[in-house]
Amino acid sequence: MRRSPRDSAESQRKISRRSLMLGAFQAGTVAVLALRMRGMQLAQADEYRLLSEGNSIKIRLLPPARGLIHDRNGYLLAGNESNYRVTITREDAGDVADVLARLRRLIALSDAEAESILAEMRRRSPIAPFTIADRLSWEEFSRIAVNAPALPGVTPEVGLSRFYPRHADFAHVLGYVGPVSDFDLGRIEDPDPLLRIPRFQIGKVGIEAKMEQALRGRAGTRRVEVNSAGREMRELSRQEGDPGDALQLTIDYRLQNYVQARLGAESASAVVIDVTNGDIMAIASAPSFDPNLFVRGISSAAYRGLNENDHRPLADKSVQGLYPPGSTYKMVTALAAMEAGVIGPKETVRCPGFVEVGGRKFHCWRPAGHGNINLQQSLEQSCDVFYYDVSQRVGIDKISDMARRLGLGMHHDLPLSAVADGLAPTQEWKKRRYGRDWVIGDTLNATIGQGFVLASPLQLAVMTARIASGREIVPRLVRSRNGVEIAAPRAAALAIDPAYLEAVRAGMDAVVNSTRGTANGSRIVAAEMRMAGKTGTSQVRNISAAEREGGVTSNEDLPWAQRDHALFVAYAPADAPKYAVALVVEHGGGGSAVAAPLVRDMLLFALYGKLPPLSAYPESQRTRIQTQHDQMQLVDPDEAPPRTSSRA
Repeated sequence: MRRSPRDSAESQRKISRRSLMLGAFQAGTVAVLALRMRGMQLAQADEYRLLSEGNSIKIRLLPPARGLIHDRNGYLLAGNESNYRVTITREDAGDVADVLARLRRLIALSDAEAESILAEMRRRSPIAPFTIADRLSWEEFSRIAVNAPALPGVTPEVGLSRFYPRHADFAHVLGYVGPVSDFDLGRIEDPDPLLRIPRFQIGKVGIEAKMEQALRGRAGTRRVEVNSAGREMRELSRQEGDPGDALQLTIDYRLQNYVQARLGAESASAVVIDVTNGDIMAIASAPSFDPNLFVRGISSAAYRGLNENDHRPLADKSVQGLYPPGSTYKMVTALAAMEAGVIGPKETVRCPGFVEVGGRKFHCWRPAGHGNINLQQSLEQSCDVFYYDVSQRVGIDKISDMARRLGLGMHHDLPLSAVADGLAPTQEWKKRRYGRDWVIGDTLNATIGQGFVLASPLQLAVMTARIASGREIVPRLVRSRNGVEIAAPRAAALAIDPAYLEAVRAGMDAVVNSTRGTANGSRIVAAEMRMAGKTGTSQVRNISAAEREGGVTSNEDLPWAQRDHALFVAYAPADAPKYAVALVVEHGGGGSAVAAPLVRDMLLFALYGKLPPLSAYPESQRTRIQTQHDQMQLVDPDEAPPRTSSRA
C-alpha cells in the first residue's frame, strides 16, 4: 500500500526533530568534555602532572591540642609543650632496616631500640606513620630535616606533648597521659581514628583519664603531596582540628602545694573541702611522684622504685584508701543514739574502763575509765565505753543508716581513678558477705570505728562538712568547662534534728578548745578562727589479753607497718564554718599527737590564704612553727605561676 504525500511529510518532520535532538545531545557532551579537559589541562595541570610523575596525595590526621587544666584562680596545672619527633611510614620507606641504619647516623638509637622499632613496625599497618623517636633536640631535628631526601618515608614533625608545671603537687589529681596501648584499644568498641596515630597520648589515670573525651578534642586533616620516595613535597591544604575542652578545677594550687608539703614523706592523705558549696580546695596523697616522668617515658628502675615503695606513692590514698575511721566515727554513733531516743545530750554513762559482753571485755583507751560522762564529754575525752553502752541500745542498722546520711559508705562521683565506696556494715551485709549472723561484738567494734567499718579521707571530709553545715554537702572537683561555670549541686538540709547536730558540734569544739580535750594542744588561739574537731586512732593489729595486762606496746616501739593509723577531722571557724579537713596518716600513731597539728595548719592556711601569722598559734609553739615555716619548700607567694597554654 502506497503512503500518501501527507504521511511522507509527517515522517520527514519526525526524523528532522530526532536529528536535532541527537545533534544537540552530542554537542552538549562535546562541550562538557571540552570544559573538563580544559580544567584538567590548565587549572589542575600541576596536580595531574605530579601524579603522572609518580607523586601522590595523601591525607594526614592532625592531632588536636589537648585541653588545658587550671586551678580555681586560673593558674595552669596541665599544659602542652612543643615536641620534636621523627616518624617513618613502612610503605614509603622501602628497605626499613636500611633507612633506620642511615637515621642512626643522625640521632642516638641503641641496638636494642632499633630492634624494638623494627619488631613493632612489623606489627603495625604499613601505611601508618610510626614514631621512631620524640623529644629530640633542635640540633637532632635539624639534621634529620636537612638529610630528609636520603631518608625515604621519614618525616620530622613538630607536635605537642603534655607537661605538668606543678610536678608532684597534683600527680594524684590530674594523673598523667601516655601512648595508646593495644590494651587501651581493646577496651574501646569503635576507636577514634586519632588513637591510631603513633604514640598519640591519652589519659591513663586521674582527671586525664576520667575526662579523656572532653580533653582529647577532634582531629584536623592535611592534604600533602608525597613523591615516589615517600618524602612530603608540600602541603596542599589544611583544616585544623578542635582543641580539647579547657577545665577549671575547684582546687587552690597554693593550698594544694602547702598541704602536700605538710604531709611531707609521711604515708598520708588529706582533703580540704568548702563546707558552703562542696568545692574541694585541696586533695593530696603522700608521698607523691612527678607525672612528667610517665609522659616522657619512665625507666624500669624508676617505676620499680615507685611500685615497690611500702608508702605506695602511686596510690591516691585520698579516695582509694579505706581505713577504719576510729573515734572520728563517734559522731555518727552519737547522732544515731540521739535520733533513736536512747540517750540525750545531758544523760550520762558510767565508764569503769571496760564493758563485758558475752564473756569478752571491750576496753576503753583509758584503763582507769572516765567515770560518769555525758555526750559532750564522751567526744571531748573520746571515751569508748560510752559508745559501747549506747550502741547496744541503738543497733548497727540505725548507726550505719546515719553513716550513709553523713556521706560514709557511699560513692561520691568525682573524676578520679578508683574512688572507693567505703563500708557502713549492716546485719544483712554480713549475712550476704560471710554467711554468718551479726553479733553484738561486731556492733561494739563498729561503734568506735573499728571492725568492718571503712572510710576514705574524702568520705570523712564530707561527713565533717555535713555536720558543720547541717546540709547534704556534695563534693565537686570541676568548677567550669570551656569557661562555662558548672553549678554546685544544691545542698538540701540534713534530715537530722538541728539540736542533735548542735550537741555534736559542742563536743567537737570541746575536743580542741577544752583543757581536757584530746586535741587541745593543736588549738587555734585566734578567736575568730577557732577550730572544732575529733581525734581518731585506728588499730591495725589485735592486742592480746596478756599484752594488755603487761602493758600495751607503744607505737614507737613497733615496726612501722604495725603502728596505729592517726586520724583527725575538723572544721573552722567553729562559729561560722568555712572549711573542713580530714586527714589520715598511715601508721602514724596517735591522732592527737600526729594528725591534729597537721589539720590545724591546713585549716589556718586555707582561712588566711597564705602562711598564717604566728599569733594564731599557742605562744609556746611559735618558735617551732616559725622554724617549720622557714624549712618548708613552698610556692613563692610573689611568683606568678604559668597561665600559658604551651611552651617551646
